[in-house]
Amino acid sequence: MRSSLRRARRTRPAAAGLVSALLLTGCSNVWEGAGGEPAATPIQDVFLQPLGAHGPDPFTASTVRNTAPPAAPDRPPGEDAQQVREVSGSAPGLYGGTRAIGSCDVERQVALLTGNRTKARAFAEASGIPETNLADWLRGLTPVALRADTRVTDHGYREGRANAFQAVLQTGTAVLVDQYGSPRVRCACGNPLRSPAADRGGVHQGDQWDGFDPDRVITVRPAGSVVPGLVIVNTTDRSWIERRTGTDGDEDRTPDVPPACDPDACALSGTGTPDPTAPDRGTASDPASPAPVPPDPARPAPTTPLPDVPDPSGTGTDPMAPLPPAPDPYTEPAPDPYTDPGTVPDPFAEPPSEPPTVPDGTPPTDELFPAGPLPDQPEAFQG
Repeated sequence: MRSSLRRARRTRPAAAGLVSALLLTGCSNVWEGAGGEPAATPIQDVFLQPLGAHGPDPFTASTVRNTAPPAAPDRPPGEDAQQVREVSGSAPGLYGGTRAIGSCDVERQVALLTGNRTKARAFAEASGIPETNLADWLRGLTPVALRADTRVTDHGYREGRANAFQAVLQTGTAVLVDQYGSPRVRCACGNPLRSPAADRGGVHQGDQWDGFDPDRVITVRPAGSVVPGLVIVNTTDRSWIERRTGTDGDEDRTPDVPPACDPDACALSGTGTPDPTAPDRGTASDPASPAPVPPDPARPAPTTPLPDVPDPSGTGTDPMAPLPPAPDPYTEPAPDPYTDPGTVPDPFAEPPSEPPTVPDGTPPTDELFPAGPLPDQPEAFQG
């Protein structure tokens, strides 16, 4: 009896610990970890965030300025429904705004976040920036408004930490975008924003607004390099505005080279406007336009014959025509001046001695050509 009671007492703490571990694991699967990094969870639900709603667990109060929200671009007639599309952060017409007025009060946003140390730390962790650089980082963002329903990873503030969830922001939502054109802060609640999860599925939760279409939702792809200025649509007169990155609208101007399309006709369809800083990949995979083959350095390039040009000298001969072949100097050799007797004699040579006269057919005698050795002394002639 006592042994069974002991086994029961030992089992109860172990069971309690197991239940606690399961509860903790279940809570961690509901929200993602701090920093906005996607956790290894099943497909998450997607929360719809209307234009001016604070949303669950806002970081701060609203910093949205009273500006007219931009209208969504016209849908091209006959366009089929598409899946979630990706648009470059530097695409003209991706954002809108009012000339010389930012859609968010950046300085108020800085004050609300830096005034609470715990919120500032959680916001910096979710945004992936140092806490000490929070104020300068916020002042480097650009206030604009969305022109399409956009999916993002949103972060609510709960119990001193940032909790990530998938969300769709309605067209006209005021946001702060970074130097790559990506939304980073939702001004209606001060929540940090990051790129959406790789898995774009999930069930949409919340009240749908008029015109919401899951197949028309876009995602923003950060530009390949720093964007010096965003080309946005003016909500008051439907004109183009170039807003310098990191400014509040006080330096807005008309673009030097406006986009080729009308602001109302530039629809964010397909894969979005290509990033102008990215390399062109269209011709690389096109079989009809193969890549040029570099010349072979060991093989000389063919030369094109020059056209016929009249002779400037007036002689009637073509200066570019080939010359007639020269005579071969080895066919009839010239006489050798050193062997030919008809050449000019050498003035410094000794005169030849006259040979003795010999009748024809008579051989020379031995007296003229003695065979023996000559005597040492000359012969004495007697008188």
